[in-house]
Amino acid sequence: MPPTIDPVRYGIIGTGMMGLEHFRNLGAVDGVEVTAMSDPDEGSRESAVSTARMAGRAVPELFSDHRQLLASGLCDAVVVASPNMTHAAVLLDVLGSGLHVMVEKPLCTTVADCRSVMEAASGYPGVIWVGLEYRYIPPVATLLRQVGEGAVGRVRMVAIREHRYPFLPKVGNWNRFNRNTGGTLVEKCCHFFDLMNLVAGTEPIRVMASGGQDVNHLDERYTGEVPDILDNAMVIVEYAGGVRASLDLCMFAEASRNQEELSVVGDAGKIEAFVPSGIVRTGRRDRGPWGVTEEVAADDRIRHEGFHHGSSYLEHLDFLDAIRRGGSPSVSLSDGLLSVALGAAAQLSIAETRVVEMAEVLAP
Repeated sequence: MPPTIDPVRYGIIGTGMMGLEHFRNLGAVDGVEVTAMSDPDEGSRESAVSTARMAGRAVPELFSDHRQLLASGLCDAVVVASPNMTHAAVLLDVLGSGLHVMVEKPLCTTVADCRSVMEAASGYPGVIWVGLEYRYIPPVATLLRQVGEGAVGRVRMVAIREHRYPFLPKVGNWNRFNRNTGGTLVEKCCHFFDLMNLVAGTEPIRVMASGGQDVNHLDERYTGEVPDILDNAMVIVEYAGGVRASLDLCMFAEASRNQEELSVVGDAGKIEAFVPSGIVRTGRRDRGPWGVTEEVAADDRIRHEGFHHGSSYLEHLDFLDAIRRGGSPSVSLSDGLLSVALGAAAQLSIAETRVVEMAEVLAP
């Protein structure tokens, strides 16, 4: 597929919370136009109309079925923001269209489905991008850049903490059940496993995890069924070369100043990033605690902050650049697969109270 000239016409598949978030982000990007949106839920389509009108923008053509959108000829690129459990089927349809595509995280809910999508995408002419936008949050991007530049020397330990509010309501509350999401450690935490993989720079070998559902959603019932999603967990990942990474997740921790805290320690120093404060702290071992520097990371390109501190906007800039130049995605299907595989391994470790080797999870 040759590079697409302005305006690049976008379709959005799924007009729930994240679909409309992408709509708002794209409204701030020059040289693009959202021409079509699809959702099988009438209420979600009505929300799309209201969102467009409130933003003073033209209402895109609306479809009840994503296949109608793909066949409409109205789009050069699509954003897949439908529920997790639909990603595999929707992507296989998209891959029959030749259109560029960004798929929201997680790529799919299972490793097997991720592999099916990757096989279908072999030789695909369009750009395929996985929406792991936490890479683009300014303090996180600063941390990644400094680690890559050798600020901490050889990386030895990575620690990520997310202490936040519970899962938000979704249409039909599909996100209350593991079978629809892949589990909390896939649905929510694929972002963090992706960051671990980037920082470690080596292959994940094994996963050990402990977690439970102790506070959230216990009094909810859906056709008599109690939600089964985890609301807290601790995960350790061991990487080739001796790098160790940990995740501390709590989803009943609204009383937190920073929702995410990231730390990378190497043989020469330490760097920390805090979200949403934007603070990045960097220190060198040879200077001790008195040599720690602090900055507030920002990105002047951001024109829409949205739900993720401008990261979705910045990701769209790179996706659009890849479309125009005919380049490779910065966040690939392989990245998406590995982030899902680590989440799946952590879920399995909790369910079976054992160490899980990644070779087991990634086996064809």
